[in-house]
Amino acid sequence: MEKEGLTIVYTGKGKGKTTAALGIVLRATGYGKKTCMIQFIKGSWHYGEMDSSKRLEPEFEMVAIGKGFVGIIDDKSPKEDHEKIAKEAVRISNEKIQSGKYDIVILDEINYAVNLGLISVDDVLNIIKSKPQKMDLVLTGNYAKDKVIEIADLVTEMKEIKHPFQQGIKAKKGIDF
Repeated sequence: MEKEGLTIVYTGKGKGKTTAALGIVLRATGYGKKTCMIQFIKGSWHYGEMDSSKRLEPEFEMVAIGKGFVGIIDDKSPKEDHEKIAKEAVRISNEKIQSGKYDIVILDEINYAVNLGLISVDDVLNIIKSKPQKMDLVLTGNYAKDKVIEIADLVTEMKEIKHPFQQGIKAKKGIDF
């Protein structure tokens, strides 16, 4: 029996969660499927997919909502600002999911948003439960909650074995961002 729309989770401490989701975008675009990626955390920094996403339009739409990574590097925003934006990302996600325009919706870094206390796991469960039957939904970010893992159809945990950062090598354009 083929299930029409899947819920897919990419989680874990290893690199590649967003990259795997973007791989789905590339495949789906090849078949003329419409995909939307909503980025919950990223947004204030410039990274490659901001430009490459425009090359995949109109099949692919990327919505970067976040204010950047919360509580690290150069984040000077109060947590309340991040919470407000994450709640807006939930609203936009629901709007995009219910619009009927997309075959696939990707909620990038949504698991981090839950782990950081910006939104609740119930917000995520409600999104999953309300998605149209034929739509595929992809959730990325470390710290996927057990309740999300339980109702997902496919869960992949990225495990870090070795990373260039451990040798003092900084993030690389085109590979890391």
